[in-house]
Amino acid sequence: MKIIFTRTSMLAALMGAAALLTNAPAMAETSLTIATVNNGDMIRMQGLTSEFTKANPDISVKWVTLEENVLRQRVTTDIATKGGQFDVLTIGTYEVPIWAKKGWLVPLDKLGADYDAGDILPKIKDAVSVDGKLYAAPFYGESSMVMYRTDLFDKAGLKMPESPTWDFVIDAAKKLTDKQAGTFGICLRGKAGWGENMAFLTAMSNSFGARWFDEKWQPQFNTPEWKKTLTTYVDLMKEAGPPGASSNGFNENLALFNSGKCAMWIDATVAASFVTNPKESKVADKVGFALAPNTGLGKNANWLWAWSLAVPAGSQKVEAAEKFIAWATSKDYLKLVASKDGWANVPPGTRTSLYKNEEYLKVAPFAKLTLASIDAADPNKPTVKPVPYVGVQYAAIPEFQGIGTAVGQQFSAALAGSMTVDAALSAAQSATEREMKRAGYIK
Repeated sequence: MKIIFTRTSMLAALMGAAALLTNAPAMAETSLTIATVNNGDMIRMQGLTSEFTKANPDISVKWVTLEENVLRQRVTTDIATKGGQFDVLTIGTYEVPIWAKKGWLVPLDKLGADYDAGDILPKIKDAVSVDGKLYAAPFYGESSMVMYRTDLFDKAGLKMPESPTWDFVIDAAKKLTDKQAGTFGICLRGKAGWGENMAFLTAMSNSFGARWFDEKWQPQFNTPEWKKTLTTYVDLMKEAGPPGASSNGFNENLALFNSGKCAMWIDATVAASFVTNPKESKVADKVGFALAPNTGLGKNANWLWAWSLAVPAGSQKVEAAEKFIAWATSKDYLKLVASKDGWANVPPGTRTSLYKNEEYLKVAPFAKLTLASIDAADPNKPTVKPVPYVGVQYAAIPEFQGIGTAVGQQFSAALAGSMTVDAALSAAQSATEREMKRAGYIK
């Protein structure tokens, strides 16, 4: 039988096909919920997410952006209780080895053939690996250093050494303080939290010869070294720091420095690109950099950290999560940021190739010092005296989160003037002893 196609029958067939397409199920979409910290580099990553979803139309991304202390609490609670709220976690070098050993993280061994994990800086890679396996991919890495106003130093006839002592920093801070003009000699973290004020104070204490625990896990806050550390910090901030310093963390001090209110700021090396960015900083062309201070005992007050992306074990969206992590922590992501905001603003401290990139070195006067600070930090020998723990600005034991936050609250209160240095140290010693006994480290 001969079949004749008329114009009407062809039209009917096309309409039928269109109806079938309209009623066909849409491409299955995987929705990722990503928990991250409200730091500048993460905010920039969120702004570039459309580049990822454009290349991966079957994946959508929802962001939960939190202040540092809140992020740590929410993410820890979620993974410990198997809450499943998040598909990608932003965690640090403290959590990775502890959580990986508990089986809470997915090993990241499927990031793609071109990911080049061998390019990750050795110190950073070791910090986010267990038994040679990567359990989190570093988004940016950091140590700490001094950022200072070159114009104010010149005006006062001061010259910042490349590796200053605490005595020099204290003397300069006092000379550079002009409270009537609203300029403070130094800005330092005071907000309570194991990763806020205690990150700074633990690194500072290392340079003063202090330690959290002796070799038998006995807390050490009743020692002369901790007394000198905390007294120096409180006295310095009272004389040369801004008002309300006990509420200031990284972001608050960044805002103060960028608005021209701090002559010096000792904090994370990652801040360097923000304080030298004329779009964000009023003093962008007047900033110098130096190593974190020391007291001549062989340790500078510099730490080691990386905010990294990880996948919680038991996740139903591992493949999509790994795709996102591979994108956000790749060499191509650095090129993407450079194409949008310039090489000076790419996330620092993770890849060896970045520190061999002439385009980056040309526009990032802080690059070599950042790398030197990261290389100088030694998590296995963080203190002048021997210790039983790993970690520069923390002790990598599960109990540290709770202990560090409790101690941070005492030290923040000492800064605020609501308790004495001696009372804060005594309370820190008692609280830490109590927790270490409860956990079975000491009797």
